[in-house]
Amino acid sequence: MTHASALEDPVRAAAPRHRPAKSPRSVGPKGRGRGRRENLAGYLFMSPWIAGFLLLTAGPMAASLYFAFTDYNLFDAPRWIGLDNFSEMFGDPRWRHSVRVTLWYVVVGTPVKLLAALGVALLLAQKRRGQAFYRAAFYAPSLIGASVSVAIVWKAIFSDDAIVDRTQQLFGIGAGGWTGDPELIIYSLVALTVWQFGAPMVIFLAGLKQVPRELYEAADVDGAGKARQFWSITLPMISPVLFFNVLLETIHSFQIFSSAYIVGGGAGGNACGPADGTMVYTCYLYVQGFENSRMGLASAMAWMLLVAVALVTAVLFWSQKRWVHYEEGAR
Repeated sequence: MTHASALEDPVRAAAPRHRPAKSPRSVGPKGRGRGRRENLAGYLFMSPWIAGFLLLTAGPMAASLYFAFTDYNLFDAPRWIGLDNFSEMFGDPRWRHSVRVTLWYVVVGTPVKLLAALGVALLLAQKRRGQAFYRAAFYAPSLIGASVSVAIVWKAIFSDDAIVDRTQQLFGIGAGGWTGDPELIIYSLVALTVWQFGAPMVIFLAGLKQVPRELYEAADVDGAGKARQFWSITLPMISPVLFFNVLLETIHSFQIFSSAYIVGGGAGGNACGPADGTMVYTCYLYVQGFENSRMGLASAMAWMLLVAVALVTAVLFWSQKRWVHYEEGAR
């Protein structure tokens, strides 16, 4: 009967027998021990970064926040003075001058640098011979522009009777060297930062490569010119990349120090340029902290800079809702 029933219902005979699912076993002491060992190994590998963050970032930040409310000169024990550093800072005319110089540098230098980067990126986006060489050549200044040696060379180029001065004389301009003129020396810093447009140029170039060619083809069919295509297609499509570059370059401009300090003259009576011509915020912070040994006041200035950069960043993020165009669902 068994064989007959199997032959009569072969599907039922071939069907696998399902056993009731077993309930998952609870994690025992051995499983918990393995999990602890894995976590320990993870923390062990992270320990260099954690130690570096605590010792080199979080620790100094906490110490500087405390010093901002003290009278501290690097040699004696800090003495708590409350908000005196901030009140002195706001009443200092040189501090207000450094704020004006920094804002001027940010407002003028950043847009000019981004315009140069975008213009060169538009040229390099076109297919032509030697494209890789041109990209590397235009990017190279970004790698070396922040070095002290380049700042020294830049100061020599813009000094009296140097190449810039002689070029001006060929056109009948007797302005002299820029680094010795309190009114012109800041323009040499702007020229230096514009010369380093390679990094935002590469980012712009990557954004331009993502613009669909079909949009330009459709615009050509509709009779739109190159200028109309740039304003209606290129700029809206690369607006996220533009926002990214504006944000990074603005923050970077607020933090300028080495080039301003070297071009301005370095250590000495005119550490931040003749008549404080290159007295950017960080340069005056350095003077107060390390030349005047006012580390408490310098710490207060540093925290004010942090607050200012945070506010500017918040304003940029707020404004990007009006002019940055993301793909639907990508915001």
